[in-house]
Amino acid sequence: MEWFRGGTCAEVIALRLDPDDDVLESVAALAAEADIRAGAVVSGMGTLKAARLHWVTTTGYPAVEEFRDFACPLEIAGISGIIADHRPHLHTCISDTAQTYAGHLEPGCTVLYLAEIVVVKFGGIALERVPHPEKGTPMLRRMPGPPGDGKP
Repeated sequence: MEWFRGGTCAEVIALRLDPDDDVLESVAALAAEADIRAGAVVSGMGTLKAARLHWVTTTGYPAVEEFRDFACPLEIAGISGIIADHRPHLHTCISDTAQTYAGHLEPGCTVLYLAEIVVVKFGGIALERVPHPEKGTPMLRRMPGPPGDGKP
């Protein structure tokens, strides 16, 4: 385990998505345009007309992932995640009229009527993801900074 201190909540951004907007692409565009080197998606809701999720199906390495595509009206029960080095890593919970699904949000999650997402931009800290030295999976780490930058 490793944790990172020294960040602040620099800005809260409310994002409105319109019909046919791609959720992941839109959050990534916001991160680039608003220069979000570190942040969190703290709330997300709305409707989708199509979605693509993935989740792991094994407990060993390398992970085996299953992808699932949906092409029907869906409710977004929630979206959350971390933005590191302008790149969002988001998870979502969605439902159709019969079931609820949760997993890693992929490109292809297209807004039906609307989506509203709240992003908190962090100040005083920059995060990135690098491959774990033994497992190869992406791991969150603080980007190198000058001495006295608040690292534990």
